[in-house]
Amino acid sequence: MSRNRKIGIVVVLLAVIIIWQVSGDSDAPPPTTSSSEYGQNDQTETAAAPAVPDSGTVYIPLFTYRTGAYAASGIPIANGMSDYLEMLNARDGGIGGAKIIVEECETGYQTDKGVECYESVKSNNPLVINPYSTGITLQLIQRASTDQIPILSMGYGLSAAAVGDVFPWVFNFPTTYWGQASAIVDYIDGEEDYDLAGKKIGYIYLDVGYGREPLPVLQNLAEELGFELVTYPVEAKSMNEQSSQWLQISRDNPDWMIMWGWGAMNPTAVKEAAKVGYPMDRFIGSWWSGGESDVRPTGAEAEGYKSVNFHGVGDDYQAIQDIKKYVYDAGNSRVDSADEIGENLYNRGVVNSVFMAEAIRAAQQKFNIKGISAEQMRWGLENLDISAERFAELGLKDFASRITVSCSDHSGAHPVFIQQWQGDSWTQVSDRIEPLSGIVRPLLVDAAQKYAESNSPWPPRTEPC
Repeated sequence: MSRNRKIGIVVVLLAVIIIWQVSGDSDAPPPTTSSSEYGQNDQTETAAAPAVPDSGTVYIPLFTYRTGAYAASGIPIANGMSDYLEMLNARDGGIGGAKIIVEECETGYQTDKGVECYESVKSNNPLVINPYSTGITLQLIQRASTDQIPILSMGYGLSAAAVGDVFPWVFNFPTTYWGQASAIVDYIDGEEDYDLAGKKIGYIYLDVGYGREPLPVLQNLAEELGFELVTYPVEAKSMNEQSSQWLQISRDNPDWMIMWGWGAMNPTAVKEAAKVGYPMDRFIGSWWSGGESDVRPTGAEAEGYKSVNFHGVGDDYQAIQDIKKYVYDAGNSRVDSADEIGENLYNRGVVNSVFMAEAIRAAQQKFNIKGISAEQMRWGLENLDISAERFAELGLKDFASRITVSCSDHSGAHPVFIQQWQGDSWTQVSDRIEPLSGIVRPLLVDAAQKYAESNSPWPPRTEPC
């Protein structure tokens, strides 16, 4: 039996939207507080946002990195995000009659460049910001909250931002890093007949905000379930050289390995694991460590490696075929080969854009306007509900589990699954696994309060949940 623990309509008084007052220059970087220190869906009625001219267009900037050490991971995601939105323009004329204006801003996965991108696009009234970097996300949380521009850090960023009461402008569904880490441990627990006492779990991670983010919940689970957590940080400058870490791993001989890597770190780790003979079927990466480019360089020795996922892989979906027809065949995709369309990280970009498009559609219907505002987009994200039937209508039947977002929970405890590399493709090898919400949610609430206190005065939510 799994250790997983599951934990009327709220009527909101009509209120005049007030401007949040934050001490100091709002353009100054927020306090640099390390995220590693912190630790169903009723549709909420809100007051209509103030009337704005209906431009008939929606502007979505995409923060991407097609260059640098993380390009191998960043390129397919950028292609998937852009291609889905371009497909909607070509096939449907946009979303709800509004043409989508897509603009990429290259960050190179560098925090300072990400902040520069934000400052360069915010005057163009973006509906939502996708930082695609935990480091960039951490630096934009306070800026965007003050500017009242939603941030969608889809399955990454600050885990505590799931608490919508404290972070009304930040969204990190389908689950947080803490939720994902708890699901991995729950999977390992099941593989060990729910007896992790005395077991050793290694954690190799990129030693930046992204890799450090899951540590609080992993440490908590180690104490609660009785396993030993052994950590192996990898500095960004040493991603391509991990022999010392894997020599130590070989000596420590952990029963399982978890990886929170990105970019060049991932294929290097898989190669080194194979070199020291670590069993691949006990090596599990986060969903950012499960791209085809992470395993192919190792060849046959990578077979058996596992990673987390929450969406379908492959091109056997009508929406993916429509991308090929309306975007790739028309010469408007940046993929080098049609074979890349449908790969794991490409589809990660697609699902990111599906979430944005459906939030836009929900807001258009709610406010009866095509060219919605950022405030209206925030409502759409907070009231997002994509059922199995809706995924099917979108041409993505069985692509992902139902996604629901609420006022108080901007992440949700949506299920994930484990996939395994078969040498030429990924195959799902586990049932859907729900995060250990009974453990994770209280930690998130506590972390959110600590974050707000550490960044006082923190702009309060203008309407209650």
